Amino acid sequence: QEQLVESGGGLAQPGGSLELSCAASGVSFNIYAMGWFRQAPGKQRELVAASTSGGVTYLHDSVKGRFSISRDKNSVHLQMNSLKPEDTALYSCKGSDYDNRLNESQYWGQGTQVTVSS
Repeated sequence: QEQLVESGGGLAQPGGSLELSCAASGVSFNIYAMGWFRQAPGKQRELVAASTSGGVTYLHDSVKGRFSISRDKNSVHLQMNSLKPEDTALYSCKGSDYDNRLNESQYWGQGTQVTVSS
């Protein structure tokens, strides 16, 4: 069964660092795009960072200069530095791929909690 398995997350102090990793399991092809969404209580889910298999990356304005995203085939890593309390959220990994008719297949991880607090 195709699935995304996440690791990392946890508790960090303001100014600290955490790394999130996500690896696809049961997927035999190269997933086109992988990235990380986050959702804080009472807020909408937002895309934090993404990377295509061609190396094109996206970072939300609020994390530029602090977070970085990297890909290794069907794995994606989010390095989070200079963490702020407002980065506290449930972070979820997502993969998107398309067939020759541009039908999208989506894959989601189970989510991992990131809490930034002193």
